[in-house]
Amino acid sequence: MKKIEMTEEIILAKKKANLSWETLSEKVSLGSVFLTSACLGMNSLSKEKAEKLCEVLELSSDVAEALQEYPNKKWEQRVPTDPLIYRLYEVVGVYGETIKEIVGEKFGDGIMSAIDFSMDIDKEKNEAGDRVVITMNGKFLPYKSW
Repeated sequence: MKKIEMTEEIILAKKKANLSWETLSEKVSLGSVFLTSACLGMNSLSKEKAEKLCEVLELSSDVAEALQEYPNKKWEQRVPTDPLIYRLYEVVGVYGETIKEIVGEKFGDGIMSAIDFSMDIDKEKNEAGDRVVITMNGKFLPYKSW
């Protein structure tokens, strides 16, 4: 089974079960962002977690096997047209250099890991309009000289 077929089956089963990503992640004991990413084909799950997800969604062992396969993390290199994803590109375009400068001042020359990484997405109530709160937490990796 290809990752795209796996994702399609998961999405249909999730919809049929009327479960949110948050509820599904609680049942599987994984963070909602990571579980969603794995279900969309951008990360892999351990055998235990893949089987648990398939048990909850009543999916086949083929889906569990596909969830365990290493992902091929390719995406389109053009600017996306989906408004939410485009705005994230805009945030990086406008604030990317600022983030890099401040990280450099606080940590030195290096990068934030996207491998030793976690992310949470929360909703903050606000009278002026609810707020999206995205918290990214990545290990700092200094560049080395040789």
